[in-house]
Amino acid sequence: MFLTCVVVSSIAALMLLASAAMKLKKDPKVIENINGVVGFPLRYIPVLAALEFAGAVGLLVGLAVAPLGAAAGIGAALYMLGAIIAHIRVKDIKGIATPMLPMLLAIAAVVLRIATA
Repeated sequence: MFLTCVVVSSIAALMLLASAAMKLKKDPKVIENINGVVGFPLRYIPVLAALEFAGAVGLLVGLAVAPLGAAAGIGAALYMLGAIIAHIRVKDIKGIATPMLPMLLAIAAVVLRIATA
């Protein structure tokens, strides 16, 4: 079961890293989505990227330190839940698909990390 935890945590971490990189590169689609849908001030985009980066690192380091892995997974899941709520708030129902998969993977990583601690 620990191997499954490693795979799920690694995939979730890669998704978080990819998302952070797109924010830092100021990918036009991502910037438009954040600014248009969420209305989040663009000057805080590096903060969002840093949170995703921290979640990814926490998930990976958490493979060796179980409490950190669980905490990072919870944080990543809550981050993505916030994104889903932001999309729902502006009635962009199709936009919830993007953060849904990383959120579900983060939840699975938490469950697996706790089960394999």
